[in-house]
Parts: sequence; structure tokens; C-alpha cells
Amino acid sequence: MAKASVEQIIDPLVSEYGNRDWAPDDSPLNVLVQTILSQNTSDTNSKRAFKSLSASFPSWEDVASADVCQIADAIRGGGLGEIKARRIKQALGGIQQKRGKLELDFLNGLPLDEARDWLTQLPGVGTKTANCVFLFSLGRAALPVDTHVYRVARRLGLIDTETTVEKAHRQLESLVPPDKVYPFHVLIIEHGRKICKAQRSRCDDCVLSRLCQYFRQSQPLK
Repeated sequence: MAKASVEQIIDPLVSEYGNRDWAPDDSPLNVLVQTILSQNTSDTNSKRAFKSLSASFPSWEDVASADVCQIADAIRGGGLGEIKARRIKQALGGIQQKRGKLELDFLNGLPLDEARDWLTQLPGVGTKTANCVFLFSLGRAALPVDTHVYRVARRLGLIDTETTVEKAHRQLESLVPPDKVYPFHVLIIEHGRKICKAQRSRCDDCVLSRLCQYFRQSQPLK
């Protein structure tokens, strides 16, 4: 069976979960820090940590000049406080060093690949984090690949099982039309959380089972 198209995948997901409108409405610095805080924790915890960080420091300049322990205290509710505090401080410091000020809006004036290369040169900023900044703040068709997107895309056969996460960003981005990047990203994540779970996947309830290589391969021969 041929590989499913992106449209064949998105349409059933829209029918199941509803359409997702792409409406970036936050600053790139906010999204950068939010994405760092979201690593290895739940949305609830990361949002709590970001709210606490924002309440503890009047500006990102104040965060950048604070000690790591002060930042860690403010975000401790999000888990891995010291690690994430160090990453936030290093990323903000890298922006200040390269730009002379804390702002990232200039990235919209660069070609996407050039802008992504600039952002991923910052300490602790990988492709997924950079793509979140572009997708959720700057309205650019960069596709973040988190654990859910990676798992579901492999099971569907959109990428090979041996494809690394880093390579998956570019491969999936080349497959998904720019205007479909946002709904693809958020709907695949929702599907991965609710149905296509890492353990005990609910294949019998899956609207994509007829398109899924993983499902076909798991069925007994008749």
C-alpha cells in the first residue's frame, strides 16, 4: 500500500478533533522560554512555571541578569528547575551577545533556513525549540517534531523507523504543505496523546488505522 498523503491524514483528524486555526499571538521570546520550560514535563506544569517566572521578574533583561538559582527558584514547579534555568539564562545571554538587545522579531526578515540556523546556534536551542518559535510566534511554516509527532509519523509510515528526530524535522517539513503545518502538528499531538500512545495504543479506536503501517503489520495473517 502506498504511503498516505498528508491530506488523507489531516482530514480524519479534523473530523475527529475539530479544525485548528493558526493564529500566532505571542512574542518569540515568550515562546522560546515557554518551549524550554515544556521539556520533559506536562503542559500544566510548564504553564505554571512560566507564570511564576513572569511574576518573579519584570522583564527578560532581569531574567538574563539573574543568577541561575534565582531563575530555578521561580520555575521549580515545572520540574528540572536548575537545568532549565541554566538553558534559559544561556539562551537569553546568547541573544544579547549577538544582537545587543533581547529581541527576535528580526528573524522574520530572514529566509527560514537562515533564521533557524541563527536560532539553533544559541546554547540549549535545538531544532524543535526553534521551530516552535517560528510556528507559534512568527507564523512561519516550521514543523516541530516532539515525541508524539515522531511516534505517530513513524507508525503511519511518513518517515522510516530508523529516521532520527533531527532528520524527521526536515523530512516531515518537506512533506507537509506550508498551510497545513500548524494543523498537522497540533492534531498529530492530540492524536498521539489520546489514541496513538507509546504504550497500549488504542488502534481499534483510531480514525487513521486504514492508513497506518503499524496497524497493518500488527494484524494476524489470515
